Amino acid sequence: MTPNQATTASSGPATARPDDHTILGHPRGLGLLFFVEMWERFSYYGMRAILVLYVVHVLRWRDADADSLYGWYTMGAFLTPLFGGYLADRFIGTRRSLVIGGIVIALGHFVLAVESMTTFYIGLVLVAVGTGFFKPNVSTMVGQLYRPGDPRRDAGFTIFYMGINSGAVLGTLVCGALAQSPAVQGALVAAGIDPSRAWSWGFGAAGVGMLMGLTLYLWLRERYLPGIGLRTVSSAASTGSPGTSDRPAQFAAALSREEWMRVVALLLMFFFVVFFWTVYEQAGSSLNLFADRYVDLHVGGWSFPSSWFQSAQPLFVILLAPLAAEVWRRLLARNREPSTRLKMVLGLATIGFGCVFLIVAGRGADACVATRAASCAVTNPAWLTLFYLFSVLGELCVSPVGLSYVTKVAPARYVGFLMGAWFLTNATANKLAGWLAARGSELPSHVEFFSILLVIELVAAALLLLCIPWLKRLTAGAD
Repeated sequence: MTPNQATTASSGPATARPDDHTILGHPRGLGLLFFVEMWERFSYYGMRAILVLYVVHVLRWRDADADSLYGWYTMGAFLTPLFGGYLADRFIGTRRSLVIGGIVIALGHFVLAVESMTTFYIGLVLVAVGTGFFKPNVSTMVGQLYRPGDPRRDAGFTIFYMGINSGAVLGTLVCGALAQSPAVQGALVAAGIDPSRAWSWGFGAAGVGMLMGLTLYLWLRERYLPGIGLRTVSSAASTGSPGTSDRPAQFAAALSREEWMRVVALLLMFFFVVFFWTVYEQAGSSLNLFADRYVDLHVGGWSFPSSWFQSAQPLFVILLAPLAAEVWRRLLARNREPSTRLKMVLGLATIGFGCVFLIVAGRGADACVATRAASCAVTNPAWLTLFYLFSVLGELCVSPVGLSYVTKVAPARYVGFLMGAWFLTNATANKLAGWLAARGSELPSHVEFFSILLVIELVAAALLLLCIPWLKRLTAGAD
């Protein structure tokens, strides 16, 4: 999962910071927020892993319609944090907003577990809206644990980011097992219950995960997060400090020519990042269905649910993020670290290279389709796993450095606004990913579709490489 999900926002200083007692050198509250976020991501990614499969297998939708729905839903989940963060900052505070979001998310998952089209749509809307209240504010609270200039902040967010991916791995494994496990379905049949109800167990488990995170937060917040997330009224209004009544005037002040050039550079980078996430987010839609139909899901004498492939990306992030950080550190020590712009080119090219493994996998699937079989597991799971590996290697070159690029290049009074635009980039990419998957389902072969993904990434990488000299001129002041 994407590091932008750990982006901070500013909602005013906390009244107290519980950093007098630390765990591993960090405020105690970081551990609590780590587990709260882990359970929220457990619920989000657990449901995401089975959503398209449920729509196709139980609701009997066409692939194109299921992929399109996936695009709309994931776009909504990335758009609502913009509004949720604003409401928390202006009206209800991050602490109250987090609780509201957790309740709405859990309710949404439980509503999804009720089998009807009405509750299906209502459940998706509730989860997306609840995510908007929860997601930006838990990250804000992490930022409030540290005083301005605290050198531990970046490391703290790295630890927090591991919570995101840990939850994604666990949620995918648990919800996927409940929804697709032959043992669960067999138990339902033995009890005289429709085996399709196993999918409801998967959705319900996602709701239980969210309730566990919310319960943990409510139980321990006064002990580990005293004052964190409370809405404060700043007395700085009379002093003209940032974040007070003079903020609108500062925000509205005209940008200098140099600042405009930096904004243009950021918008150009956002444009290329959209193409990265468009291919990356095929994991939950087109590649989810591909794994379900054409990948051999047997290891020895044991079979596993196709949705478990959705755990590959967050698992690789957990394993590779520390290694990537060490590589950049060593290159920096030798004065050979690539620039942010070149790292993004490498990220686009890397996920593009990963598409080569999809093309190899697609050949076996196309041969299977030629036999007119509804499904035949002929593709080695290693090919899909290798794509996920290279997609994460690309992610580590794009997402964290992209966040750093925004904070470095954006004009100071527009950092929050342009960070919000980063969320819009992900929302746009998720919608485009769903649209592309829907169109790909109508193509005559998987090789053709995967080749399109390859071309998208390589062309984007080449164009960004050509734009580097221009981007350097646009951001000369910031560099």
